[in-house]
Parts: sequence; C-alpha cells; structure tokens
Amino acid sequence: MVSAGEIKQRINGIKDTKKITDAMYMISSAKMRKALRELEQTTPYFKSISEKIGELFYYIPKVDNRYFRVIPERNEPHRNHGVILITSDKGMCGGYNQTAINVCLEYMSRHPRTTVFVIGEYGRQYFLNKNLPFVTEFHYTAAHPTLSDARHICADLLEYYDTGKLDEINIIHTDYMGSKPGECKKITLLPLIQTNFYKEDSAKKCIEKEFLPSPEVVLEGIVPSCLTGYIYGCLVESFCSEQQARMNAMKSAGDNAEQILKDLKVQYNKIRQAAITNEMIEISAGAAAQRNKRLQSFKEDKSYE
Repeated sequence: MVSAGEIKQRINGIKDTKKITDAMYMISSAKMRKALRELEQTTPYFKSISEKIGELFYYIPKVDNRYFRVIPERNEPHRNHGVILITSDKGMCGGYNQTAINVCLEYMSRHPRTTVFVIGEYGRQYFLNKNLPFVTEFHYTAAHPTLSDARHICADLLEYYDTGKLDEINIIHTDYMGSKPGECKKITLLPLIQTNFYKEDSAKKCIEKEFLPSPEVVLEGIVPSCLTGYIYGCLVESFCSEQQARMNAMKSAGDNAEQILKDLKVQYNKIRQAAITNEMIEISAGAAAQRNKRLQSFKEDKSYE
C-alpha cells in the first residue's frame, strides 16, 4: 500500500510539473502575438505586390512567363515535383507535426519523383529516422520566422525551378485559425495561376502607366518578391499554429494535473484519516486494557478480604 509520504512526494512533483506547463503556455502565447504583429506589418506590402502583378497583366494579357500557368489544367503532368514541409523545431505541440508529415507522405505516395524540402528540426529528424529522402542542404529553422529567411528560402527554390530541376513547387503548412486547431493545407507556389491575380473588372479601372524597361521585365523582377510574401505568410501562420497547438497541449496537461492533484489529495486525506482512526483505536484499546487491568486488580484485592 502506498504511504502518505509517497503520495505527498508525488503531489509536490506534479505541482512542479504544472508550473512548467503553465510557463510554456505563457511563452507560446507571447511568441504567437509577436509573430502576428510582424505579419500584420508586412501584409499590406505583399498585398500591394499582388495587385501590381494584376495590373501588369492588363498590359500583357498573353504572358509567356515561366512562373505562370495561364489556364490551370487538371491532372497536368509534371515530371519533377517539389514540396516544402513546415514542421516545428520541438515537440510537445499535440498532433501539429504528425498531421503535416502525413499530408507530405500522402503527396509523396502519389508523386514518386518528389523532392522534399523540410523546414523545422522535428521534420528533419523524422525523415532521417525513417530513411526518407529529402534535401539535407536545405536547413532552415521554424522558430521566429523572418523576412530574411523567407527570401533565402525563395532564392533556393527558384534555383531549382529556374534550372529545370523542378516543374512544380508546393508548400505544406498549417493555417492559423485562432484558438481552434489549425488546418494543414497544401498550396502551389509555382507555377502561379494568372487568374488568381488578374481581375478584368478591376484592371479596366487602372490608370495608364508606363513600365520601364517593359512590363515583361518588371513582371520577371516582381514575382520573387510575391513568392517571398507567400512563403513568409506560410511560415508565420505555421509558427502561430504551432504555438496555439502547444498552448492547447499545455492547457490540457495543466487540467489533467489539476485532476490528478485532486484525486491524490483525496487519497492522501483518506490515508491520513485511516492512520488517525487506527491511532484512536489503539489509544481506546490501550485505555480499555488499563481499565480492565485495574478492575481485575481491584477484584483480586477484594477476594483476600
């Protein structure tokens, strides 16, 4: 049977663990708010870039650019696929990482000739342990995403795409949905779809502009910035989803700790009460024995008279 001292020691251990989970909850909350503020500051810039690309198509409606697919075709064959998988650097965030990994594995099963780029140490270690192929030289952290990281990632991907090593590049990230569990999504980065930028009604309202040296050259230079914005948004949303998942996991751990402490305190009190009851029984039994002993002595003294 477990002693009261052992239960007391376990209660203290759980209280210490709960302090850690509560601290991790607060840290994740602060990181998430900071990342969202930084994303809000850059969103207008990249939104403006997308609008400018739409304006460019007003001047070059029949664009012949390697970054664009004018009409999206279903089941369009691609020889070489690329996919960016965004995971976290650490665990303890529920099913956040495994959900993204499962989406990536399912994509790889449908497209055997897939080049995988992993962001986050958790995903890298998973692929290493499972002996799954991925680009080991592509080494970026998932913590504290910055525009600088997004630009370097974009440059690495464009090198693969421009040299013909990849015909299509997708990114798997977890969409941030506030306190709700994030939804893991796969979106296509390259090639882009012209209809996602060009809106004929809004383009007709554009003021006549002159692009130097030409609209085609401007489009060629502005696309990397647009892709950088997409990548940065995916990095931040995934990071916020990771922090939210960790907050949910820590809250669940804290709630479970509270319930365990409640049960242990009840058990501890029962053991204490049982010990007190046994002591009272022993005291009562000892008092009764002493009383019987005195009574017996009194009877023996009476018999001599």
